[in-house]
Amino acid sequence: MSGRILVVDDEAHIVQVVSLKLRNAGFEVLTAVDGEEGLEIATRELPDLIITDFQMPYMTGLELCHALAKSPETSEIPILMLTARGYALDEEDLAKGNIKDVLSKPFSPRLIVQQVHELLSGEKRDGKQGGEADASPGTTSEAA
Repeated sequence: MSGRILVVDDEAHIVQVVSLKLRNAGFEVLTAVDGEEGLEIATRELPDLIITDFQMPYMTGLELCHALAKSPETSEIPILMLTARGYALDEEDLAKGNIKDVLSKPFSPRLIVQQVHELLSGEKRDGKQGGEADASPGTTSEAA
């Protein structure tokens, strides 16, 4: 399976690790350092899926999701949200922003690739907040 994935995060190491894993899995990867840049790239490039951090400067990941949901061109793009451990989004935010899954940091880069495959193939159902049991501290070192 291939596709174009937009990774939006203000932490360079997260962008590098996630991008590397996705490229190694055969995906084309676009990157942005904040929500504003992510919105610009998503609107212009229309990726197949977006992975975004929740907490970012200028425009949060949630604000990005809501902005994308307002446009017919981008409203159907599935989104995988990354959050700090213990932070949960309510059901309304998940539905309003087309957020298909939520993963807590730290997470396994392998889990990200698995989630991307599931979301693009339609296997993943809306709104499941994962990552708590799947990613344990120390798993972020799986860069290759």
